[in-house]
Amino acid sequence: MSFISPEYVLFFSLVVPLYFAIGHRWRWLWLLLTSYVFYAYGNIAYLPIIIFSTLVDFVAGRQIARTEQVGIRRLWLIASLGINLGVLFFFKYFNFFSESVSTVTGSDPIWLDVVLPVGISFYTFQSMSYTIDIFRRQLQPEPSLGRYAAYVAMFPQLVAGPIERASNLLPQMHVRHQFDVDRAVSGLQVMLWGFFKKVVIADRLAVYVNAVYNDVGSYSGAPLILATLFFAVQIYCDFSGYSDIAIGTARVMGFDLMENFRQPYFSRSVGEFWRRWHISLSSWFRDYVYIPLGGNRVSLSRHVVNVLIVFLLSGLWHGAAWTFVIWGGLHGLMVAIQTLFQRRGWWIFPRGAVGSIVTWLLTLAFICVTWVFFRANSLDDAIYVLTHVAQPYAKDVMAPFADGLLGTSTEFWLSWVLIGLLFAADGLLANSSLSLLMSRIAWVPRWVLYYVLAAAVIFSGLYGTGAAQFIYFQF
Repeated sequence: MSFISPEYVLFFSLVVPLYFAIGHRWRWLWLLLTSYVFYAYGNIAYLPIIIFSTLVDFVAGRQIARTEQVGIRRLWLIASLGINLGVLFFFKYFNFFSESVSTVTGSDPIWLDVVLPVGISFYTFQSMSYTIDIFRRQLQPEPSLGRYAAYVAMFPQLVAGPIERASNLLPQMHVRHQFDVDRAVSGLQVMLWGFFKKVVIADRLAVYVNAVYNDVGSYSGAPLILATLFFAVQIYCDFSGYSDIAIGTARVMGFDLMENFRQPYFSRSVGEFWRRWHISLSSWFRDYVYIPLGGNRVSLSRHVVNVLIVFLLSGLWHGAAWTFVIWGGLHGLMVAIQTLFQRRGWWIFPRGAVGSIVTWLLTLAFICVTWVFFRANSLDDAIYVLTHVAQPYAKDVMAPFADGLLGTSTEFWLSWVLIGLLFAADGLLANSSLSLLMSRIAWVPRWVLYYVLAAAVIFSGLYGTGAAQFIYFQF
């Protein structure tokens, strides 16, 4: 079930009031059942997989906690991680590796006709962190299978995160939540902003991006540059919009999910970008891969290797294709270079405001260039884009908006206005929460703003080219 569907509006309107109407003792059951309904709505075949993963890690967590023998505890952890990663490999990576091996050996690839379960990369990582934390003695196992299952499958963040930690979310399953008007208003504000970013901005830009990237051979120069810039904004609004809706939904119900985005395009280095972008994933790799490898407490060469390993794995996590591996590798290489400069004490840019502007522009340019590999349908398409951006384009650069809602020219210029508004809003949100900003607006203009945002979402959703699926659903 997609957040941007009428079904979700009905689902949310039914689930939340009943959640507070049900006694605290049975709320976990209501949350679990509704989460399974939410997940199975698109394809019920996905449901046994998440149930299996839940049972494996619940049992493994209890067994790890109840024994003091390190060897046995390690065996249970290996079993948990092996099963989870094995399931993820089977559904997501088997065909990719089979094709890669066949390319090298010249043999025929073995293809599995399986559908990638939505959100499997997210809930698998969330579930694995639970057993790892228990193994490290940083967490006590959850005694209730039902509450643990509700933690894994909690519908707001099930499909595309944030990737929650058991230490944060599981204790909240035991809290007796009372309906709070202020929390509800704050949550609905965040949800509305998420809907606006997704439906009004991201889906609008997707018209141009899809027209160009699905037929790159017909374009050169300006359209390729614009499509790449638009994709940078599209994927940010698409993914952060999902996170906003998830965080807002959970907040209405009394839960606090972790922040997943923090104005990433204001970053002045690639390392800073990853401290602001998809924070739940980057912190997961930091805590469960980077630090166990030695982090920065090792020699310079080993530190660089650790960084490259993390980013290559991050690229592979995003998708089973070499374009994603290259994308992750390029980010890893840049972070490794920056690490080398930091540890050597080198600095090649001017200090102060000028240096900040220069590093910000260079960082933004690098991120946009690497997005080409993320968005391109194939490695050949990515190479074509990068090798044809400097060539002239004689036709109308606005033409890819031909299928837009309001006409080619209007869609083109409106997109730039919306991008400007997005960056202005991010600038304000860098130093304040959305609820605090809204509270500073007088009552009448505040409600006018609510209606304008809601009307834009409804109008774009009903009369646009059709709400596109969230990009990160494919991961």
